[in-house]
Amino acid sequence: MTNTCKLRFMGMALAILSLFSCAAYAADDGTKKALRDRLEASIPGLKIQNVKASSVDGLYEVTTNNPEMIYATENGEYFLVGDLYQVGEQGLSNVTEQGRAEARAKQMATVERDDMISYAPDGDVKAEIFVFTDIDCPYCRKLHQDVPRLNELGIQVHYLGYPRSGPGTPSFKKYVSVWCADDSSAAMDKAKNGESVAPANCDNPVADQFRLGGEVGVTGTPAIILEDGNMIRGYVPADRLAQGLGLL
Repeated sequence: MTNTCKLRFMGMALAILSLFSCAAYAADDGTKKALRDRLEASIPGLKIQNVKASSVDGLYEVTTNNPEMIYATENGEYFLVGDLYQVGEQGLSNVTEQGRAEARAKQMATVERDDMISYAPDGDVKAEIFVFTDIDCPYCRKLHQDVPRLNELGIQVHYLGYPRSGPGTPSFKKYVSVWCADDSSAAMDKAKNGESVAPANCDNPVADQFRLGGEVGVTGTPAIILEDGNMIRGYVPADRLAQGLGLL
């Protein structure tokens, strides 16, 4: 076979492989669309955000407007709701939560640092935590008392607003006043100490942060999100948190 013939043969082979790849991709997309359509038609109010093959053959991972993950068969005839666990050599691992953590990390990366109320260490920053907080929450105030110790350990604390009572409530307006103050960190210190803060209003990110909290699975405060997207629900003493981060 001449070199010219060889090149033509290789070109035809690559074209055929490409067609097969496109067909497989299209079929996969068709499966996802059919699965999406069937579930949304069967479950009132369900809004599907993403469909992808799970780590288990025959099951698709369906992310929706509901915090719980859905795992469905290819045709959508059967599905289950909840977390998927894997039994490995080192014990149980929550596969679903690992996926949530990856998604959280990406969502948190979209938040402007200037929109957060932050407390930085004097020295090197060894770790960062993102805390969805409610000024009036007792355990949020307890965590705030630990901020100097967290800074001492090299942990930078970023606050995002999550007034649990929701938009338009006194607690929500209080957070807005803190964010809009000339010195938001000093205003936060006062508010967390139970002192009054002068009412203020301005363009602010509090409503967006409250909405983001719901999207990433915040159900109570404080909710601490680590840099890898993992979430710690509730108050954790500073030294224990530092131990978990490998700093002590």
